[in-house]
Amino acid sequence: MLKFIKHHLDTIDGVGIYPVISFVLFFGFFILVLLWLRKVSHTHIEHMSDLPLADPQSIQVNTDHAIEP
Repeated sequence: MLKFIKHHLDTIDGVGIYPVISFVLFFGFFILVLLWLRKVSHTHIEHMSDLPLADPQSIQVNTDHAIEP
């Protein structure tokens, strides 16, 4: 089975760029999440962590805690 797949991948011109593109997309997404995590406020993290345990009636729709200016 692997020989079948490898043969078809070897016939594609420029197939070596796909792992590089995949790594760059993964690494870029990882860096963006880390940057967002540094920018988001602590109250937003607490609010989001309390959501699964809160009663549906007690959830307030308030976006003031999302990002501090």
